[in-house]
Amino acid sequence: MARRAIDPRAAVALAALIAAPLVLTDFWLVQILGRALILGLIALGLTLLAGFGGMVSLGQMTVAGVAAYTVAILTTTGTGPALNLPALPAVLLALVLGMLAAGVIGLLAVRTSGIYTIMITLAIAVVFFYFTRQNYPLLNGFDGYAEVVPPEPWGRPAPFYYLCLAAAAAGYLWIARLVAAPFGLALQGLRDEPRRLESLGFDVYRHRIAAYLVAGVLASAGGVLLVWFNTRIDPGTVSLGPVIDILVIAVIGGLSHPVGAFVGALAFVLIDNFAVEALPAARERFNLIIGTFFLLVVLFSPDGLLGIWRRLMRPPQDAGSTARED
Repeated sequence: MARRAIDPRAAVALAALIAAPLVLTDFWLVQILGRALILGLIALGLTLLAGFGGMVSLGQMTVAGVAAYTVAILTTTGTGPALNLPALPAVLLALVLGMLAAGVIGLLAVRTSGIYTIMITLAIAVVFFYFTRQNYPLLNGFDGYAEVVPPEPWGRPAPFYYLCLAAAAAGYLWIARLVAAPFGLALQGLRDEPRRLESLGFDVYRHRIAAYLVAGVLASAGGVLLVWFNTRIDPGTVSLGPVIDILVIAVIGGLSHPVGAFVGALAFVLIDNFAVEALPAARERFNLIIGTFFLLVVLFSPDGLLGIWRRLMRPPQDAGSTARED
């Protein structure tokens, strides 16, 4: 069987990202591209759950927080029960604990649907937020953990950017292949016709829990990178604002393709960094600005920025024939 040809657009985008440190400043590398890759990686799990599984979960940032706190507790030497372990075992344990947390969220959420899934995952996120604020013996309460720095050489801008790029690329390739594999096709079938798939012998709940575990691995990897990006972790990282931000990122990017998570993350980060320069009062009204942008994107394109891009790139002769072909 012939191998699938590499998409030229994907190859160009990857080449540009690899060459970015040669032309961009450290601010653009880390604060813009690096942060967008991290948030996109966390939102990628939500794209799998919501876009391909029909399960809108607000637990991705909670899972990322579990992984981030694990790395902070195991590697820092500041206040609290820090153990000063090497980075590799700490990261591996963070991925495992984050995946387990995602599995617990999945066990509680898979028997619900629609608004009930949103509400139960939101409730879990709120409970975890207040737990981090009130737990001082383990999580250091409101102060959290500071000086959580990545090991060398990842603490420098270019290596850290490449680390984020490698993690994002691995996550993207994994999900892109997974959704085209039998598991991904079954997950999409469960999204559209769960009773029919169940009558064919598919275990609805196991497939959905497996999807939560996959999304948990992505969120955990993003959480590890996020705590190194901020060099700290505190309850504000897992508060209601960041929880909703992941949903906004996934939706404005587009839920129909894994790349949408990163498109949405880049748009979010650009607005977050440069809206203040365009509007002096934007710092106090960021939620209003991103909310308005969210509404405009959804109003004009239910498939987010990806849908807008596809319409712009569609050849004129195809515009009139699409409806007849569908």
